[in-house]
Amino acid sequence: MSNILVGFDFSAGSAYAVDLAIDIANRFGLNLRLVFVKDKDQDEAPLCEEIERRIQAVSHLFKGISMDYVVREGKVSEEFAAQAEQDGSELIVVGTNGLSGFKKNFIGRNTYSTIANSKCPVLTIREDFNFDKSLEHIVVPIDSSADTRQKIPFAARFAKIFDSQLHILGLYTSDNSSIKGIVDGYVNMVDTYLEKAGVQHVVKCVDVPKNLTVTTLEYADEVNADMIVIMTEQESSFSSMILGTYAEQMLTLSTRPILSIRPEQVNGLAK
Repeated sequence: MSNILVGFDFSAGSAYAVDLAIDIANRFGLNLRLVFVKDKDQDEAPLCEEIERRIQAVSHLFKGISMDYVVREGKVSEEFAAQAEQDGSELIVVGTNGLSGFKKNFIGRNTYSTIANSKCPVLTIREDFNFDKSLEHIVVPIDSSADTRQKIPFAARFAKIFDSQLHILGLYTSDNSSIKGIVDGYVNMVDTYLEKAGVQHVVKCVDVPKNLTVTTLEYADEVNADMIVIMTEQESSFSSMILGTYAEQMLTLSTRPILSIRPEQVNGLAK
């Protein structure tokens, strides 16, 4: 049976990941599996005892779902991806603090490698995010890349389950009329799709003066977004390439949860 996999290591970041994963699992009707990746010489018995205690402590939050755990050994990102593939997981949820030795504006290799290696979408959560409210506002940037619309079914599914409003943000990365025309065309297609699906949404198109990431994050601040949905392969302007790819920058700079989807990941929660 498919499930939601949660990376866990006893840190505050991974505890936040568990909390949000439980909410998502309850709404999607999916079971949860915690994955702890231990060091080679680490004693497994006390780990299992503490994990079981943690699961019992949150069991009152389960609504017709269950949570179990697996202890693996190896590289964190590889073990997460391997377990998710073995389980046929719908989603991986990780807290960026616990997995990366997190400091402000730094995501770390483990988290990004998990996204790069995973065959399912990955939701990353920073422990400094405000979890006092549900996923009310979800930002979905749309650019001129061929794969940009593939994240829409995932975003729409989340929006319907959480009764969220999608914020479709068209990004003009050039003054070139052809580029703007492509973005407008994609945004119109998305608007039509969401209208037919009955998903609450608003549409806004903006010029990108310098950087895709900065423009997206400023808009997310403007609407008080609770999550941003991105593709891990996105178009790059010259300015954004200075600091790396759009996806890497989003993961590094955003304090909000990021749902990262690779172009080939077009099933699972999108159904």
